[in-house]
Amino acid sequence: MAASGYATNEGTARYAARHGEACGDGHFRRGQNLSWSSIGIGTYLGAGNDATDALVADAVEAVVEGGMNVIDCAANYRRERGEKSVGSALDRVLTKGDVRRDELIVCSKGGFLPHGGDWFEKEFVGTGEITADDLVGGSHCMHPDYLEAQLEQSLANLGVETIDVHYVHNPESQAGKVPGAIFKERLQAAFRMLEGAVQAGKIRAYGAATWNAFRVEGNQAGAMSLTATKNAAQQVAGDLPDHMKFVQLPLNLAMTEALIKPVQDLGGKGLTPIRAATNLGLRVMASGSIRQAKLGELPAHVKLALGEDLASDAQRALQFTRSAPGVGTALVGLKQPNHVEQALALCRTAPIAPSKILAMFGK
Repeated sequence: MAASGYATNEGTARYAARHGEACGDGHFRRGQNLSWSSIGIGTYLGAGNDATDALVADAVEAVVEGGMNVIDCAANYRRERGEKSVGSALDRVLTKGDVRRDELIVCSKGGFLPHGGDWFEKEFVGTGEITADDLVGGSHCMHPDYLEAQLEQSLANLGVETIDVHYVHNPESQAGKVPGAIFKERLQAAFRMLEGAVQAGKIRAYGAATWNAFRVEGNQAGAMSLTATKNAAQQVAGDLPDHMKFVQLPLNLAMTEALIKPVQDLGGKGLTPIRAATNLGLRVMASGSIRQAKLGELPAHVKLALGEDLASDAQRALQFTRSAPGVGTALVGLKQPNHVEQALALCRTAPIAPSKILAMFGK
């Protein structure tokens, strides 16, 4: 039976109060009428086997019980096994009763294919209004019928009645590859479906989970305007408030554009992606926080700035992202028990002052 309910103001505040004494000051943050942990678990990488499923499920259970209430996944992660592993963990923790559904913020995404082009052609092409032209790059589809089907599958995989935040996954996969007018139509159609899903109680809010879209110059392939994206949602909603409230984009020590590069135009002024998103009322979720452990050894001055007392460079990298001004939650992929413990240990450490983060860039 699917778990009923969704993250609430009261529930997430209860969770934060229960873990607040053990966690460092600034670990829990308010946004969109919820209390969010400053670090959330990601579930992207890993082999498609039972051993990885068990590691991911155990990691989700451990962090949820240890002070992290944000869980991020997607329909295509490990060919649906990512979501199913999260579902197994949620079933365990909710059955034990130590954690309630209204305390957890469960996020997922739709857009990429979890099972390849042949699967898409067999299952979707020719059904309803979906055609082969709706598949871009052999891996991405934003047709509302496809996104709706994937949402239903995500709900089943996760074992929940409602997903708190559901993203269109890397919409820039189509930006620049189809004519601009068609891309706008497709994005609005996706948002229209998601607004309907909110009304149906299947999701609480939605957003765009991106990689390049919002952090590259406007003349580069796949670049997207945050203003235009938010306007697309507002146009779909009409006279009612829209529910496009989130943006996910990468931020780490090697990819700092979201924090320091003024590539987004807002009212004729160039702003950084994080600042522009915040001004548009969007909550920023940072992905790739430790760049999938590919940052290498940090220079001595960076270690000093981020905390020589921390146990590892991975902790320092995560400390950078969670402390960056404007970041709501820093997402990090976790499977191995020692990595889980390091992330939870950082939860018990206060973030760095935003001014110190900006000072690293002479700002």
